[in-house]
Amino acid sequence: MATQDQVREFLAHWFQLGKPVVLAEDRGECLPSPIYYKGGYSQSFENCWHQIMVTSGQGCYLQGTTQSIATMLTPAWDIAACARCEMPVAIPILGLNTCPCPCHDLHTWPNTEVPMPRPAVDEEQHLSDLQDRLEQVAEQPPLLPRCSYEAEDTNVFSSWRKMS
Repeated sequence: MATQDQVREFLAHWFQLGKPVVLAEDRGECLPSPIYYKGGYSQSFENCWHQIMVTSGQGCYLQGTTQSIATMLTPAWDIAACARCEMPVAIPILGLNTCPCPCHDLHTWPNTEVPMPRPAVDEEQHLSDLQDRLEQVAEQPPLLPRCSYEAEDTNVFSSWRKMS
């Protein structure tokens, strides 16, 4: 069963590729920007999620898919990685998946030359982790050179170069 958190992450990944959610009752489409803010979902994303949850996800679906958000939240569906593009896709737990991956109508996807959509990054935590790693490196004794050359060794190398 896909949890609300998994469905929200699913949507966030596809929003990064420009795929909007079609809202129920002809309320239009929703494509939040920005998607993330300070390591979490942005207010724009939360507003979009609220618009989806007004109908409990009934009639709301990611553009290019056929299953509604409400259907994805039932025990009959799960979120997994697409075999073609590695993006999250909704798949039925039992039976065959007859729905194509949402990337089927993106002519430039998959594209390994651009960064993949990703979950939110907590910049403060990331920078703190980097600082901790740098402090650990600074505390270690300096590395000895792999090999040191004496003046006579360099003469040997110089004479060898002249011979070749």
